Amino acid sequence: MIRKVSIPLLTLALIFSISAFAQTNSLLTRHTRDAVVNGEAQFLNRLPAQQTMRVGILLALRHAPELLNFLDDVYNPESSNYRRFLTPDEFAARFGASREDYAAAVQFAKANGFKVIGGSFEGRDIRLQGTVASVEKAFHVQMGLYQHPTENRQFYAPDREPTVDLAFQLWHVSGLDNFELPVSALHRDPHPLVPQVTGSCPGGEYCASDMRAAYYGSGPLTGIGQNMGLLELEGTSLSDVALYYKNVGQTQPYTPTLISTGGYSTSCGASCDDGEQTLDMTQEMGFAPGSTMLYNYVCGNGSSFDETACLGSMVSTAQAPLSLQISSSWSWKPADPSTDDPYYQQMAAQGQSFFDAAGDGGHWVTGTGRNGFAYPCEDDFVICVGGTELQTNGAGGSWKSEIAWPDSGGGISIDSIPIPSWQQLAGVITSSNKGSTTLRNGPDIAAEANTDFYICDKGQCGGGAGGTSFAAPMWAGFMALVNQQAAQNGVSAPGFIDPVIYPLGLSSGYSAAFHDITSGSNGFPAVAGYDLVTGWGSPNGTGLINALTGPQSPSFSLTANPSSLTIADGSQGTSTITVVPANGFTGTVTLAASNLPSGVTAQFSPNPTSTTSTLTLTVSASAPTGTSTITIGGTSGSLSASTTIQLTITGSGPVVSLNPTSLAWGKLLVGKTSGAKKVTLTNTGASTLNITSIATTGDFALFSFTSKQKCGATLAAGKSCIVKVNFTPTQKGARTGSLNFTDNAPGSPQSVALSGTGK
Repeated sequence: MIRKVSIPLLTLALIFSISAFAQTNSLLTRHTRDAVVNGEAQFLNRLPAQQTMRVGILLALRHAPELLNFLDDVYNPESSNYRRFLTPDEFAARFGASREDYAAAVQFAKANGFKVIGGSFEGRDIRLQGTVASVEKAFHVQMGLYQHPTENRQFYAPDREPTVDLAFQLWHVSGLDNFELPVSALHRDPHPLVPQVTGSCPGGEYCASDMRAAYYGSGPLTGIGQNMGLLELEGTSLSDVALYYKNVGQTQPYTPTLISTGGYSTSCGASCDDGEQTLDMTQEMGFAPGSTMLYNYVCGNGSSFDETACLGSMVSTAQAPLSLQISSSWSWKPADPSTDDPYYQQMAAQGQSFFDAAGDGGHWVTGTGRNGFAYPCEDDFVICVGGTELQTNGAGGSWKSEIAWPDSGGGISIDSIPIPSWQQLAGVITSSNKGSTTLRNGPDIAAEANTDFYICDKGQCGGGAGGTSFAAPMWAGFMALVNQQAAQNGVSAPGFIDPVIYPLGLSSGYSAAFHDITSGSNGFPAVAGYDLVTGWGSPNGTGLINALTGPQSPSFSLTANPSSLTIADGSQGTSTITVVPANGFTGTVTLAASNLPSGVTAQFSPNPTSTTSTLTLTVSASAPTGTSTITIGGTSGSLSASTTIQLTITGSGPVVSLNPTSLAWGKLLVGKTSGAKKVTLTNTGASTLNITSIATTGDFALFSFTSKQKCGATLAAGKSCIVKVNFTPTQKGARTGSLNFTDNAPGSPQSVALSGTGK
């Protein structure tokens, strides 16, 4: 099912065996650009030796063939390991670099003059900042400045493949060139290619909430408990997100968290266009407004880009909790298309879904221009998202119709990535869809991408925006709903969904899970079933969610208010138990209490109940004091749920309560007596309080007892008394003291702090 490694096992073992004894080692991926090697790019100059660079050292996986076998197993429904995903710590222990190699790589970097600014052991990366001189020394290259052969700009790059003086081979050194800068799949056109839609945003444009309504409906899932992630080229202005929600008249769920990877700024400078970043955030939050957090990973600054900085952060928990749904609306051209494979494979092993936009230049072709960018969508461990033209039944309405968007990316891998096993299933590639039987085909799925979206950027808002930039984060938001239901159903997250949706597309459940788009073209035709412009189509709401997680079953949960009670011996306390129905539950629940301490009984009224019941706990006069946890269980047929109440039994003895617990006077002349202040003492226990003494310390004295509520030798249960205190400073400056009650209550004596100032 999973793509196999291209290096034979014997060869791989030999490489590692030899490298263990070598002083200088080559790396396992390519770094040089053809335009530099063949002289097509004009050399202009050496980079200044003291110029600062940011690079990353990436360590290789251990047991790479075993990882592919693990992925084959974990995505096989017939396996006992089906969807038993690994945590980042478990992945690092099983497939990551050794701690010894990681420490050696850190030491190597520091010895060559680099400053460690990020990275993680779980991500197998070390993020570095240093001079060009350090880069050239550490990696045995010369860093040159070149004229780009097809673009009106200059770029930097190494003149040869890097090598390192380590006893083992590194996987890659990132950040050594900026020959190819990423392109966003954002497309702007004020004149959509189909009749004008009727969306909920200003001007009748589509809002993100319209996509949720069309592809999911008004169901209860909102992404509760889910974190979402975004890969971004540059930082952003969160004020544009707030402006979007203000203009569309909706409540912003929360403020996304911006994360710097590789030392890049999270802010958007004067020349920065944050349209892509803003739409990505609003699309994901619009589809999953109940999600916990959206993490925006920044791995570039507009003139340089290091996607591995983002990917390394996304697979670890060093900077943020793990996000199970991640999207990217960027395409780039790495020197070696296998560079990022270990990260996409790690995501699949950890149950994460990585969605990437297929582009907005039409079907993929080799060469320059927008349709010359297919990576990373063409990678076989990336979920590739194409574009459609959607019509809904009015603003905020349901799905009505859909055709292929002619500018959608998709097609056959232009980097010769082999066809994955799930695309080799009989019936996927046909003569009508014109797909390849040897190379990876894309996209896998699709969603609305026509230029009829409302967008805010650089403090301005308007319509006419589109592109698969909208479709990819939309799918990540949809996946948050999927993973919420998976958690509610007590099953694992689907993770990398390609091995699931291809068999699903060939099954009788296809039409319930997807909207099959059968008309339109991006150069490849949209046909029944799978095609190279819309994949299997767009999500068909709960049908696809149920197919990926299993249908939601009626259930209920219990809550207790209050969830903690303090009851004295011989007394009672109550708490309201509420039945919270889920997924259409309408039954009655029979309640029972367990783990009751000795001398405590419980009674529910009414019981059974479908709404609320009052729990009364009765504590006998002889019940032992202390704190315990009582379990409240509920059953309804085969369904059950529980909650807990913390019970503290205070016993039958007296309990002292003082109000206030401190008294303070302002400045007072030395020798002069202040007016009196009151302290109320209350016996909140169940028996008489014996007061053996009341005394003050410092420059404070008992003034008098009140006539009707004076504190005498005893104080009955539930009664209060009052004592007065005055202040006569004996010298200048701050003066402190205390009012002390000595009694038979636990914790005696009881005190009130006293303070004042003499002048």
